[in-house]
Amino acid sequence: EVQLVESGGGLVQTGGSLRLSCAASGLSFDDYDIGWFRQVPGREREGVSYISSSSGDTNYADSVKGRFTISSDSAKKTVYLQMTGLKPEDTAVYYCAAIDRMSAFTWDYDFTYDYWGQGTQVTVSS
Repeated sequence: EVQLVESGGGLVQTGGSLRLSCAASGLSFDDYDIGWFRQVPGREREGVSYISSSSGDTNYADSVKGRFTISSDSAKKTVYLQMTGLKPEDTAVYYCAAIDRMSAFTWDYDFTYDYWGQGTQVTVSS
């Protein structure tokens, strides 16, 4: 059974930092790319960042460029999202998702991903 488990969310003040983790099991980690998404109630899920398992290439939403950094540790089968300079508008439930790296896809199209975690809440107070 494939599982993606997010952790590291919490409550932080504006300007603070958090590091989210996405631990994968039940899949061949090197065969899957990982994306981070976030969702606020009543709004569509938004692509935040992405990392390629084969090339290490990364992508970021314009809203988080320069503040968030995605990284991967294949030995631990874990992808991290380091978030700095947090703003109240970053408040959301954050999800990680996995997609077969051989698939043709656009990184921030959530419907193309194969597996999803349960999400972790990030709240940034003003």
